[in-house]
Amino acid sequence: MIYEIRFHGRGGQGVITAAILLAEAAVFEGLWSQAIPFFGAERRGAPVVAFTRISDKPIRIYSRVYNPDAIVVLDEKLLQLKSILQGLKSNGIIVVNSSGKLKLPKISSQRIFTVNATSIALKLGLVVAGWPVVNTAMLGAIVRALNIISIESIEECIRRKWRGEIGEKNSLAARLAYENVRERE
Repeated sequence: MIYEIRFHGRGGQGVITAAILLAEAAVFEGLWSQAIPFFGAERRGAPVVAFTRISDKPIRIYSRVYNPDAIVVLDEKLLQLKSILQGLKSNGIIVVNSSGKLKLPKISSQRIFTVNATSIALKLGLVVAGWPVVNTAMLGAIVRALNIISIESIEECIRRKWRGEIGEKNSLAARLAYENVRERE
């Protein structure tokens, strides 16, 4: 088993941090993983992508993820870009930070999950430079959708990354998203 996950967001949303934390949580559970950031001339607000691989065996692939099992979208406006869903496996999972009715057609047998990570971040006061920090909430959502890593491992990795109140708030954001993510019928 090897799971490949591609994260899409905007510069400043913590896309790369999310990919790394998911990989760390997998290792925490005894799995093999890797996080792969993809850098260009990013700036705050520009589209950013990062990748995570998780396996029960050593991973011998060291490239970007071209055919992901799951796609995580931190900003639903990015769904307007045709490249976002490119390469997603026919039975893949799409997890989107969405505040309302998602304008995304059901694609073959792909499963679509939504969670309002923005409202969770705002409710908890997770705002940096005026932007809601949604990456940790989206980690809770992808963990629920994939069901291969426990929410407790994600919470522990978040608390190790950020100590004190910030760690607790981010951990709670992951838990709230985990509990509130919904699969679209």
